Amino acid sequence: MPVLIIGSYNIDLVVRCPRLPAPGETLLGGTFAQHHGGKGANQAVAAARLATAGQVHFVATVGDDEFGRQALTQLRAEGVNTAGVRVAPGQPSGVALINVATGTGENSISVAAGANEHLSPADVDAALADAAAGTVVVLQLETPLPTVIHAARQAAARGLRVILNPAPAQPLPAGLGADLYALTPNETEAETLTGVRVSDAVTATLAADRLHAAGFGRVVLTLGAQGAYWSDGTGAALVAAPAVPAVDTTAAGDCFTGALAVTLAEGHALPEAVAFACRAAALAVTRPGAQASLPTRAELSG
Repeated sequence: MPVLIIGSYNIDLVVRCPRLPAPGETLLGGTFAQHHGGKGANQAVAAARLATAGQVHFVATVGDDEFGRQALTQLRAEGVNTAGVRVAPGQPSGVALINVATGTGENSISVAAGANEHLSPADVDAALADAAAGTVVVLQLETPLPTVIHAARQAAARGLRVILNPAPAQPLPAGLGADLYALTPNETEAETLTGVRVSDAVTATLAADRLHAAGFGRVVLTLGAQGAYWSDGTGAALVAAPAVPAVDTTAAGDCFTGALAVTLAEGHALPEAVAFACRAAALAVTRPGAQASLPTRAELSG
């Protein structure tokens, strides 16, 4: 079954440094690299590398600039269907400024949305009109919230399963959970949504219970090196991640979400999909970069 990713494209400008700088601090000695990124594009590429050819479609707006032209070339080279990617006249492409600590792989990110702010309900409607039955739709929060809410509502009305990766973290409107198949926050996002500081299975259980009470039927909380905790209101479990040396965690969450969507679209149950997504994300953090770090199906099958 197809996967439809609706979201953002950014160009990532990355500086590797000994550690993350404190507020007001300047660190010297880091190396610089430029990568294709954005949560939507990362998830689209992650899914395309794991799915059957031609099954991943991307809906986004890119800038009327060189970065936007590079984005379309890169996405097509990865096998992503870009029929739903629109160039926004006169707008710059989104830009993410990323610091990565060389010792731990932890990162801090700031984003200028650019053309991503112009993704509209009309863009969504055009893509959903052609969506096949059984399509899994993936959303994030780097595009306008009204567009995200519209996409979830319209996809659910068509009987499609919708995954929302609630990043960057922000409060969500009441009632949104009714349109979602699953919500996939990390520890920080879960704390924003529930007030619970998530650090292990016990606190993940408490956060998931609060999300269920708020109307989210299925929740998958990603816990970094610990793995992921899933709960559907009747069953729950912590799925351990493989132990790996972390080099760069920049796209780990996007890799997880893309892998989750692909395995669900293939008909696997949620626990199986979470386990596969944990394996994919663990491999991604062993390599630098965002899209460059994303694994292929062959690498995970070996």
